[in-house]
Formats: sequence, C-alpha cells, structure tokens
Amino acid sequence: MPTYLTPGVYVEEVQSGARPIEGVGTAVAAFVGFAGQGPFHAPTLVTSWDQYTQQFGGFVEGTYLSHAVYGYFSNGGGAAYIVRIGGAADTGSATPDKKPKAVEPVEVGGFLVAAKPGVTGVSVEVADADGENPPEDRFKLLVRKGDQVAETYEASSRKNVKGYLVTQARASKLIEVTEQRGAAQTRPASGTLAVPDAAAAPAPNGTVARLDPSEYVGDAAARTGFGGLETIDEITMVAVPDLMSAYQRGDIDAEGVRTVQLAVISHCEQMGDRVAVLDTPPGLTAQQVRTWRNDEAGYDSRYATLYYPWVRVFDPAVGHNTTVPPSGHVAGVWARSDAERGVHKAPANEVIRGAVDLELRLSKGEQDLLNPIGVNCVRAFPGRGIRIWGARTLSSDPAWRYLNVRRLFNYLEESILLGTQWVVFEPNDDRLWSSIRRNVTAFLTEEWRRGALFGRTAEEAFYVKCDRDNNPQESIDQGRVVCEIGVSPVKPAEFVIFRLAQFSDSTSLIDE
Repeated sequence: MPTYLTPGVYVEEVQSGARPIEGVGTAVAAFVGFAGQGPFHAPTLVTSWDQYTQQFGGFVEGTYLSHAVYGYFSNGGGAAYIVRIGGAADTGSATPDKKPKAVEPVEVGGFLVAAKPGVTGVSVEVADADGENPPEDRFKLLVRKGDQVAETYEASSRKNVKGYLVTQARASKLIEVTEQRGAAQTRPASGTLAVPDAAAAPAPNGTVARLDPSEYVGDAAARTGFGGLETIDEITMVAVPDLMSAYQRGDIDAEGVRTVQLAVISHCEQMGDRVAVLDTPPGLTAQQVRTWRNDEAGYDSRYATLYYPWVRVFDPAVGHNTTVPPSGHVAGVWARSDAERGVHKAPANEVIRGAVDLELRLSKGEQDLLNPIGVNCVRAFPGRGIRIWGARTLSSDPAWRYLNVRRLFNYLEESILLGTQWVVFEPNDDRLWSSIRRNVTAFLTEEWRRGALFGRTAEEAFYVKCDRDNNPQESIDQGRVVCEIGVSPVKPAEFVIFRLAQFSDSTSLIDE
C-alpha cells in the first residue's frame, strides 16, 4: 500500500482479478520438402504465395512442395513455415555453404563466356553481322548445342547501345556473358570456341543421389527437418508432400515412407499441439489403400490424419495438369473452415479449390472400405465439385475418432495454458482458485456460445473445479495448483439418417 502524507485526492490503479483467456491460432501449417532455392537451415515463415516464391522459387518439375504451398494459400491458408530439405552431401555437390567448383570461362573480345550450371556441349561462333558495311562494333554470336545452332545474337561490343552483348545474353538458356575485368570490350575475331562444361549443378530440389529418412527427421539443434519445428509453438498442422516425390524417384522405398510418416506422427504426439496431414502412396486402388493402411502402415494415432486419393491440378512447370498429393490443399481447407466456422467444425464437406480432377474417382462402395479405418476420402460429386468427404483421425480410440475433437482440444489446451501464465508464483489460496475458476469459466462459456461445446446450458457443456477438494494441504505444500476441467465437445453428424414410413389415417367413418 502507498503511504500518503499530504492531504489531497489520489487515484490508484488496482487489478480487477479478471485475466481474460484469449484463443490461440488454430491454422498455422508447416511443410517439409524440396524447393529450387532458399535456406536449408531453420524453418522460414511465409504468409503468401508471393513470399514463398521470393524465398524458395516457383514450381519445380518432379517436386510437390510448391504445389502444396500454393494449394494451401489458395484454399484459405494464412501462414506457413517452410523447411527445405535435400542439402547435398560433402562429396562435391552444392550445399548452402559450398558451391560447385568453378570452371574457367572462355574469353571472347574482352567478354567472358561460360556455360550455365548443368549445361554441357556448348560452343560459340563469332561471325560477321548481317547487312552491307555494318559498324565495326557489330557482330553475330551463334551459340551451338552439339552440332545445332540453338541461339543467335546480333550483338555489339559498345556498352551504351541496345544490342550490347552482355545485355542480349541475359535471355540465354545456355550461356552467361560478363565483362572481363581490366580488358576493353572489342569486336571479337571470327571463329568458333568451345565453352567448358559447367560444374554439375544440384538438382532443382537440391537432393542427393540417395535421400535418407534422417533428412526428414532432421536435428533440433541444427533446426533441420521435423526437429527444426520443435521451437515453433504456433504450428498446428504438419505435412510432408515431397516424401512421395522421393518415393516416386526411388530415393526412398516403402519402408522409408513408413519410417518418415511414423517420425512426423511421433513429432506431433511429442509436441501435443499439432496434427500430421499424411498422404497415401500414388497409384493405389481403394483395396490397395486398405491393405497398405492395415498391413504395411498400421498407424494408430489421434494426432494424425490420412487423405486419399491424390488430386489433379494445373502445373505451370510442365504446362499441363498433373497429379499431386492432397495434403497441402487439405491444410488450406482446414484453415478456411477454422476462419469461417471455427475449429470445432469438422473440416469436411468442403470444396478443394484448384483441384480440377482426382487421380481416381471413388464410389460409395469403395469409401465404405476406407472410412471405418480412418482414411479420409476426397470425392467428386456432380454439380458440387471436388470435396473432402471424411473427418477422422487414425486413432482406434472412439473418443478421439473425429478430427475436429482432436483439434478443439489442442486449441483449448493451448489457449488455457498461455492464458494462465500469470498464476505462477501467486499466493496459493482460495482467492487464487476463485480467479482461476472465473477466468477459465468465462473462456469456456464463450466457446460454448460459439457452438464448440455440446449442451443446452453452459453447465451441461463443461465444468471447472479448483477448490479445497482437489487442492489439499499436501498439494499446496508441494507448490501445486490443480484445476480440473471437463468439456463435452460437439461431434460431426457423419451419418445423417432419415427414417421414412407410410402413414395411413385409419380413423373410422361415422354413418349418419
């Protein structure tokens, strides 16, 4: 209490005791995969497709990370962490800190001509410019790939003219032209010169010849793979779309796929606040997926989901439609559903934006094989588009069968955890217990009003107990405060049944 010595009016600020609990974010994705550029170490936050392309480049043929991120943002995703994997080994391939061995370029009239990374068998020919009496600075540069002329440039050695060779060659797909330091740029002598092959560049995704599952698992200290995601608390869903591109290339076999998917499930279970969005291997029929799910994979986790089949989208890298894993698009649908309805709403019966078709169009009978074992199907319905038609986890426990229940509990647990940090080191007495009850009750009441909890009244929907019964003197002496919370989550109407029967009015006729 302050001490007052002079007569007067004083104003004091006092704590009301109310410490509102704010809901945490529920839709922050993490993607692990291959990219054309960008950092290998530490997850990178992007909040739009434009930010992703600036950091990691655009679509890369034969990889799925870019498609997953694009599908995520186009379906309503707002923020995502990207973990780029596939850094090359220390045997000469490129790494973030080790570039390919330099190759000496060829000198042509004060210009240095080098082959672009990965380009081989290139030569350049200097010839006279077309026309009668061309200026002395004008010449023709022919770029050959093998025996064929692949590119032709009407060039100049003068720096301030439109046809300057360095400027012209920027459009080349085969060579790079720079000015030679300390030399004057002049019209080169006619003739043909071979351009040394460039050092082998890393593949667009930066992968090594044989990708090990440990690349995905990563290291928490080095901030790589799943390990790099452990320090980021706001992530709520994790997808590994390029696991399947590595599988298709033969970098990882079926056992490797299972190892990596078990690792991402383990990561989500360990963190306790996120859910794995898994893909099935490509090209499987419904019966094969059932066999794979039951016999080969055998996953059982309330922190994981599985979606089938793959979706077809337009691929700018190849100029036509291609089939991609659905996990990125699904994560975007989760985010959109959370924003429009709330995390308590099952993210199903929702259209997948950007999907033009499916790898396989499932029938009801085929889904009958998959839905009971937790495989969430993507279905095409006439006049209603391509929709997610399942909302289950991979858990065998009926209490955690539905995805929205798992994600709702993640949301409630994280919100209460962060919203009650002020309790630590407060006096452990009835006033503290009353404050905890009041704050948690206010938070859960608001969630009940939003439709997240089941019950006609708040008392039916949840209870909060924090008093002398669950905080005896022994617990107080150990410095512990125990608050027991019970909630009744809403569950989706997965099977809607209308029972119809014929009805006959059998009232008797009264004779008059």
